[in-house]
Amino acid sequence: MSQHDPAPQPETPVVAGRTVHLRAAGVSLVLDVHPDSTPTLVHWGADLGDLSQPALADLVTAGRTARSNNDLDVPQPPRLLPEQSWGWSGRPGLVGHRAGAAWSTRFVPTHLEVTGGVTGGVTDGDAGGRVALRATDRDAHLDLEIELELLPSGLLRHRATVTNTGPDAYEVAELALALPVPPVATELLDLAGRWAKERIPQRRALTFGSHVRENRRGRTGPDAPLVVAVGTEGFGFRRGEVWAQHTAFSGNHRSVVERLSSGATTVAGGELLLPGEVRLATGEQYRTPWVFGAWSDAGLDGVAARFHDHLRARPHHPHGPRPVVVNTWEAVYFDLDLERLLELARAAADVGAERYVLDDGWFRHRRSDDAGLGDWYVDEGIWPQGLHPLVDGVRELGLQFGLWVEPEMVNPDSDLARAHPDWILRSGDRLPPASRQQQVLDLGNPDAYAYVLGRLDALLSEYEISYLKWDHNRDLVEAGSGPVRAPGVHAQTLATYRLLDELRARHPGVEIESCSSGGLRVDLEILEHTDRVWASDCIDPLERQDIQRWTLQLLPPELIGSHVGASPSHTTHRANDLSFRAGTALFASFGIETDLTRLSGAERDELRRWVALYKDVRSLVHTGTTVRSDDHDESFRVHGSVAPDASDALFAVVQTGTPDGSVPGRVRLPGLLADAEYHVSAQEPGDAPRVRGEADLPWLASGVRLTGRALGAVGLAAPALQPQQILLVRARRT
Repeated sequence: MSQHDPAPQPETPVVAGRTVHLRAAGVSLVLDVHPDSTPTLVHWGADLGDLSQPALADLVTAGRTARSNNDLDVPQPPRLLPEQSWGWSGRPGLVGHRAGAAWSTRFVPTHLEVTGGVTGGVTDGDAGGRVALRATDRDAHLDLEIELELLPSGLLRHRATVTNTGPDAYEVAELALALPVPPVATELLDLAGRWAKERIPQRRALTFGSHVRENRRGRTGPDAPLVVAVGTEGFGFRRGEVWAQHTAFSGNHRSVVERLSSGATTVAGGELLLPGEVRLATGEQYRTPWVFGAWSDAGLDGVAARFHDHLRARPHHPHGPRPVVVNTWEAVYFDLDLERLLELARAAADVGAERYVLDDGWFRHRRSDDAGLGDWYVDEGIWPQGLHPLVDGVRELGLQFGLWVEPEMVNPDSDLARAHPDWILRSGDRLPPASRQQQVLDLGNPDAYAYVLGRLDALLSEYEISYLKWDHNRDLVEAGSGPVRAPGVHAQTLATYRLLDELRARHPGVEIESCSSGGLRVDLEILEHTDRVWASDCIDPLERQDIQRWTLQLLPPELIGSHVGASPSHTTHRANDLSFRAGTALFASFGIETDLTRLSGAERDELRRWVALYKDVRSLVHTGTTVRSDDHDESFRVHGSVAPDASDALFAVVQTGTPDGSVPGRVRLPGLLADAEYHVSAQEPGDAPRVRGEADLPWLASGVRLTGRALGAVGLAAPALQPQQILLVRARRT
């Protein structure tokens, strides 16, 4: 993440030219470390095997480009930090100045440290490695550090740090490393969206110029690209060579894919800094967020697998069974009657829930969404004995208790705002435009930060709370901080991380969900400080099929909250069968968000069976490999999870709309062992189409035994599903 730290001690040795080869999980990374400039990335892609240092030197020589007319006398490859001083005509890696001077740099390496990989003919195997390079520009009075790691998952991550060694201030406007990709990458895919319809894929040809995605919302946002992917023509979930990038930052950020007339193509990402947001005094430094890169020759599923493997290998990754959550919001909204809430808890325990979350409305002055934010005290008018009767009642039923909070926000109609109007982020005397009748609390203000930390700590100390649903319901607009109201998104983002970390340190048993207007703060850095994300405020299963399909491009299913909602849906008013709602939520971190007390006996019995299925398959879904088919009909989807040893798999056959033909044809089940035999059958209770006689197929009636190769290449006759129906298929190795 970005930060200001004391300057490191200067390094004096000069770096000789070297070639570094890192290998991990079928990926090779080859760096040419120059003695007079930042390194060149020679290769990022398929594993090249155990190459000697002379072979690596020849690889560098073989890749040097020829000189063309009216170009540089000596052609220059793109460096990790692009600099105009080497003739780079594209976007520079460092944009900044010192009162108009020192705006163009030439960094010369001073120190190189390599852990793992191949250097000087020595190999440490294929477990990845780390390169740390320090460089200096004595004319600009700047030091630079580049950190680049190839992780055991095959993911590449990098960041850069610039330090001001001069006598006066240096303003950083932009700092981003750039990764070159080969010319075989001709198509670009990233994501867009809006509230309640997040992560919509968009695709285009990769042409000359820059494809720039800027997020200025102060949070990741519904229209954030999430993952920017470039690849070979026609790449899909299961096919093609793909290079992808993710910027791990929860504030303003930028992603760039750039193709120059020289033929060079680079991908870059980093924090988007507002004017004057980072001004380095002598000895201060700025560090970029981590930026992740993933390569695969197995399409987008191969890229997703690398992100999932990395996240699952973290020491703090949630490894226990992800509990069945019942959230009160769409069940009761602001109608917080104790007996009604306890009745809902009893119904939750009856269907097999394991965690009960009290949503909005429990704190002072909160009768609707236009007042009370910031007044984080239990409302004595509603709760004369505090939350103890509800918390104790829920826990006596065997359920964990969770609580909704929105600590970064404040309503102007609140005791806090009236007492401390100076704690609100703003530019000058005017307030930013209101959104959801709320403003943003300035966590860069030490007093405001201490207040929020103190109130949350008090709540977690008084009550047996195991889970916080941490919301963030508006963009940061005109987010000015401090006495001069300087741009404050950078400081606000880092303060939020510190606040989350401090609470987790004081209360290590508490899990935290990142919920930001639903799925508007989804990135790898927020997940270093939280345990789950809420993918969207829309839990209509038809919308969720796409939202979850593309959220899985970055996150494994156990980190994605998905709930069984009511019918009709709260957000779309669309009606759906319970099987479609539950079958959609099954492939994530499963929960329920509807008034269980109003379900019929038959509906409660069916929901109880779905909860039992989730408990049976969650270890499969939450440790398995995510697979998504490349469907020939947009109205038809196949996705699933395959166990790590491929002994078991669960697939969803989903009809989202009316098919082009009478039936979609065949269902191919990807990801199974080619030569292993599997018994394939419908999975109860997700076999509703078969039970209802709507898919009269022999293989559904009795099951079949086929090899993984046959299931992946030929498949099964597709059922004749109606729009918004789901069929679950289980494949067990015989």
